Order: sequence, then structure tokens, then C-alpha cells
Amino acid sequence: MKKEVKEVRSDVLTFQLDEETSGLSLKEVLYDQMKLSSRLVRKAKRKKNIRVNGNKISFHAILRRGDLVEVIMEEEPNQFEPENIPVEVVYEDVDLLIINKQPGIVVHPTRRHPTGTMANAIVHYMRETGKSFKIRFVNRLDRDTSGLVIVAKNPYTQQELSKQMQENKVEKIYLSVVKGIVEEEKGTINKSIGRPDEDDIRRKVYAEGQPSITHYNVITRLHNATVIRVKLETGRTHQIRVHMSHIGYPLIGDELYGYVDESLIKRQALHAEKLIFNQPRTNERIEVVAPIPKDIKELIEKLNE
Repeated sequence: MKKEVKEVRSDVLTFQLDEETSGLSLKEVLYDQMKLSSRLVRKAKRKKNIRVNGNKISFHAILRRGDLVEVIMEEEPNQFEPENIPVEVVYEDVDLLIINKQPGIVVHPTRRHPTGTMANAIVHYMRETGKSFKIRFVNRLDRDTSGLVIVAKNPYTQQELSKQMQENKVEKIYLSVVKGIVEEEKGTINKSIGRPDEDDIRRKVYAEGQPSITHYNVITRLHNATVIRVKLETGRTHQIRVHMSHIGYPLIGDELYGYVDESLIKRQALHAEKLIFNQPRTNERIEVVAPIPKDIKELIEKLNE
């Protein structure tokens, strides 16, 4: 979509006009070619951060072949305190940071968990590596779910990846170990999920909930347990945990919906293993995999004895 003519910066989006796009107005380039949101354009326009060939020009000016449009995205500082918590980076480019989150850590500070989060860890990582960007989480994982978390380094990347999520263009693959022997090799659960009681954190399958679709297939059958791989078509809170429990195969270690045996594992056996998506700036198809964590490997070994 965009042609970079100099060093790529995470806070600058560029587009160079060619023969095909020559004759478009600056406004048309921003909205139709660069696919920027109204919010992003308004903010950049207000701060005079939209330039053509280094100059500020009229929003309705007609552009010619070779003109270079630049949009500078000013960043607000992070409000998180840096904390020396390990960060396992599995992918990073000018726009994205993808980490393999360990279990037992919250992604973003909350009232109950104001510190000790992945956000605090990432601020420390930035200081150690000399990087600076506002942390924008594109997806979230429960505290006791391990695996891939996407951080956008600028608002455009967050906007485009969120759009891909909504349009089901991001493949989200999880690995889990459930109680019981799943007989079918594969299946789909198409049941609405909601939170009927606002005072209860638990979600459940019920008609007034949000449409929710989960696909699963069997990897290995163990001693009264099954290793499954799950693909989400929607991304509801606790979706895999609620759906698998609903069909009679709760996640091992899941305190809310599952089967708990701390001699087997001390958290729900759920790992966000793979993400496949389009890099927003280049449109390159990216596939990222997080290795199966030690505690889930040990659980499988125990159940295979």
C-alpha cells in the first residue's frame, strides 16, 4: 500500500503517489489509499502533522505522481512504572511487538492488579532496548492463560489489526488439555455466550448472549483427558473455557468452569499458540508461534503415564 523511501519509523505513515493514484486529493489519499480512520486524520490535522513533500498543504489539494504524503502520529507517554519482569519477544517490527506471556501475570493494570503486569514489563523492556512507544494491546489473555499477546506501537496499527479481528481475518489458534475423552475428531460449537449476572464474573451459554463460534480438533487422547487445538471465530471473554465446559469437556485446572487438580497443573491448561494476520503497513501475511509452556508439557506427560 505504501512505499517507504527512507528509514521507516513507527510513528510515521507514508504513501508515495504513482501513475495510478496521481490526480487524487490529499483527503482521498488519506482516507481511500492509506485507509486512515477519521479520528487519526482529525488528530494529525489538528496538530499540523500531515505533510506532502515535507510541506503543509490544503486538505483538498490535488497531488501528482511522485508526491510523498507523510502522517506523523504523536505519541502520549506511557503511564506505567517499569518493572523488571521477563518479556519473551517472539516477533517485533517497526509497528508490532508480540510477546509470549507467561501464566500467572495480568496483561494490563487493574484495580486488583495495579502493578506486576505485562504493561509494566514492556515499559522496562523498552528502557533496556532504547525503544519508545505507547503500549496498545490488540488482544488480551486471562491471567492464567499463557501465549501470544499483540502490542501495537502506533494507533494506525491498532486500528487496522482491530479491524482484522472484527472481520475474522486474524487466525487465533489455542492449545488446551480438557477433562474426558473427546470422541469426535473435530467439531464446532456455535452457542451464544454472555454474563447474565453482573455480580458474577462467570460467563455462560445462553440465548441472550453474544454470538460465539469455537472450532476444535483432537491432537492426542490421554488417560481420561484430551489434548485439543482450538480455533476461535469470535473472541468473547472466557470463550474456550465456557464452550468446552458446556459440551462436557472442561479445561483441566480451570477454577471457574473446569476440573481442578493442583497435582496436575496449577492453572487452566490453555495456551494461545499461534496467530496469523496481515502486517498493516506492508500487508505481508505474518505467522507467529509460541512454544508450548513447561507446565502444559508436564501435564501431558503425567496424563500419558
